[in-house]
Amino acid sequence: MSDLKFRIKAQRASDAKTIVKARNFEIIVDEPQSLGGTDLAPNPVEYVLAALAGCLNVTGSLIAKEMGFELRDLQIEISGNLNPARLFGKTDVERAGYNSVEVKMIPDSDADEVTLNEWLRKVESRCPVSDNIMNSTPVKVGLKLLQVA
Repeated sequence: MSDLKFRIKAQRASDAKTIVKARNFEIIVDEPQSLGGTDLAPNPVEYVLAALAGCLNVTGSLIAKEMGFELRDLQIEISGNLNPARLFGKTDVERAGYNSVEVKMIPDSDADEVTLNEWLRKVESRCPVSDNIMNSTPVKVGLKLLQVA
């Protein structure tokens, strides 16, 4: 299979609020008031967890069908621990991102525990967002200057 390319464009709305365009969708990213935002939407690190949940759901549903069992429902609980010291310039020792992320998959299914454990192993192995979180992905942040006429 050939690679799929995904793109977004984003525009600053304020110090803490960003408007993101993804295909035909508008996504608002904001911070809680305690972090200088207006609390109108999830913040970036909450969207990371939401993206993980969405991807685990899609991947889990796909793999359940492949394995031949019914996934009647799936609840996903995710939490992450993040030290904001690097974000706020207090240290360059701590990492800026999550120190750890814990996922609880709660399937309602006709499959037995052995099958569900195999399903979980495959889901964790094949989920693209999980892969991006667990492994190093090269990211190049560059500068594109505005052309002033």
